[in-house]
Amino acid sequence: MSTTADPVALGVNSPVEEALLAKTTTTVANAIAKTVAVISSTVSSSFTTGATPTPTPTSPFTSTSTTTNTPTPIQSLTPTLEDAGEEKLSVKDLSQALQHFGIVDYLVFIAMLAVCAVIGFYFGFIEKKQKEQKLADKDGGGAAGVVERRGSEALDYLVGGRQMKVFPVALSLVASFVSGISLLGTSTEIYVYGTQYAFILVTLVISGTISWYIFLPVFCNLQLTSTYEYFERRFDRRVRVFGSCLFVVMNILWQPICIYVPALTLNQVSGISVNKIVPFTSFVCILYTSVGGIKGVVWTDVIQGIVMFGSMAIVIVKGTMDLGGLSVVLDHNRQYDRLVGPDLTFDPTARMGVFALFVGGALFKLQANGIHQAIVQRYLTLPNIRDVKRTLVLSLIGFMMIMLMCVYIGMLAFAEFYHCDPITTGLARAKDQVIPLYVVKNVGHIPGLVGLFVAGVFSAALSSLSTALNSLSGVILKDFVEPYRKKPLTERQTAYLLRGVVVSFGLISMASVPIVQRLGLVMQLSSTVAAITCGPLLGAFSVGMLLPFVKTESLLTGISCASSFTAYIVVKAQIAIFTGALTFPAKPVSVEDCDYTFDLPDNWNATNTATPTVSSSHGIHEISFLWYTAVGSVGTVLGSLLATLYFSRQDPRVVDKELVSPVVQKYWYGKYESVATEEKTELTLHQSETQPKFEQSEMS
Repeated sequence: MSTTADPVALGVNSPVEEALLAKTTTTVANAIAKTVAVISSTVSSSFTTGATPTPTPTSPFTSTSTTTNTPTPIQSLTPTLEDAGEEKLSVKDLSQALQHFGIVDYLVFIAMLAVCAVIGFYFGFIEKKQKEQKLADKDGGGAAGVVERRGSEALDYLVGGRQMKVFPVALSLVASFVSGISLLGTSTEIYVYGTQYAFILVTLVISGTISWYIFLPVFCNLQLTSTYEYFERRFDRRVRVFGSCLFVVMNILWQPICIYVPALTLNQVSGISVNKIVPFTSFVCILYTSVGGIKGVVWTDVIQGIVMFGSMAIVIVKGTMDLGGLSVVLDHNRQYDRLVGPDLTFDPTARMGVFALFVGGALFKLQANGIHQAIVQRYLTLPNIRDVKRTLVLSLIGFMMIMLMCVYIGMLAFAEFYHCDPITTGLARAKDQVIPLYVVKNVGHIPGLVGLFVAGVFSAALSSLSTALNSLSGVILKDFVEPYRKKPLTERQTAYLLRGVVVSFGLISMASVPIVQRLGLVMQLSSTVAAITCGPLLGAFSVGMLLPFVKTESLLTGISCASSFTAYIVVKAQIAIFTGALTFPAKPVSVEDCDYTFDLPDNWNATNTATPTVSSSHGIHEISFLWYTAVGSVGTVLGSLLATLYFSRQDPRVVDKELVSPVVQKYWYGKYESVATEEKTELTLHQSETQPKFEQSEMS
């Protein structure tokens, strides 16, 4: 049987530990013996190492040969004879000793950021200049005429001239979809609550299928730059502005979370303050996003996706080998009730109920990969619907692989810390720092690998942030500036506006990070924030594409009510979580075999780290966070249908048939004909193909 290294073992290899251990020959001998035992993965649980010059032990404890599901508090344990003559590291000293981020790690991390910046400059200056020169050669009078015919500054900056290739866009979608929130948040979710959340992978197939048949054909057929242009064609400008405002609000709330997660990782492994990390990395992201446009974003995503996948693969392979194989990982997770499925209950307050997971989770993933501006904008960089569908399939496969890796890393981390939970002891200062702590302990002694993992987390986060900033620039330009100008913007004005939006919102997100630090687990927080806006937007697009008889006034009523109700639930739930009025029971943990001293929380017990508040009455805000998107989307649809009883129906023939989804278009208009091919028929806003015919038939 193989055992794992305790948290002190990795500290032996650090400069801090070596300086401390060098003080006595006996301690050095013990440290060397234990290091050899860790490397060879043999049983060695009788050694205790390290002594600080001024130790402050508060709760001594011993290593036991057996573990139970309900361990007793540390203070009740009696030190063994082996431990009696030796002093142990405090949790503060151990935390400092485990900060393995050396010169090689910094070089690897900085190299990733430098590559991103270089790619942005290439597409912002070199590639753009080469394109202008090529166009000038084709057009004897200069490049201006060709540029106007083939695409403007906005077209190149936002959708890459609609000439991108399948593979880089698919990899970009994976990198954007798997943000740092997903990378660390999913693993932490598995560590704290078990494998219930892993079943949300099933909903990717459901949401991908719905996107394939309902939403993507319409968006690609219309070839829009901002998805909210659809609302003006289908309804009127009021709905377009309302939808765009929801998108902007969502990004303002979500982007600080996206920045905070990787900063938390680097803080755990290096000790550098989050307040110092955020400005530096945000500046690099703002730089290459503002300069390189969507091409720079996509190709940096490709590099970042490769780094992310490679770093996770290394951690998984080495972690599994060190623990003694897959069977050991599964046994440790099974022992502490981590291998569990969704709760088979109809209770909507169950955090991971089966219906919340498969119904609410499917709608949550659908809004993310079906109607989200950042994702749809990626699809619109492709030339035709065939490439869009190939990209959708490839990106879903890639995303499922990455998510499975995240789930397994969460299981690996628990298998490593099952005998000494770092959250309880305070070694991990926040729940979402458990995974970085595990990586440091797992590969920290190999130069560059911790830097590679941190680069992978930053890659996931920066790709999502750059995508959001680029999408915001498109929405601001198309929905808030161009419709209200009598004179079109010049190419230079457009360029300045797009880049100014990126810089402005990047700075706003950076300044909002301190708020996020106080709001709880990032995975749940991310889902919560998205639900406020994306749920109602999903409902609005569903009404527009599936229910052509619904009027503008009916939709405005439905989406307004649904947005307000969802915001009420979400805000009240976050207040309850922040104040401690709403907590969630976690899985059992143990601190029996810790090899360092620490203070236990006053309210800690061996079975659960969080005891739910007992209440005789339940509020609507206590429903699972997975239901939030469903509340917003279904509420919008139902509210619109009810409002139709008051505002009455409209004749479906008044709506242009290209604005209705193919799955219902045959019912309303006959056979569906797609125009999303190499050549696109241009339509101006409200240029209806059906309304004139309808009026003529009425006149006859």
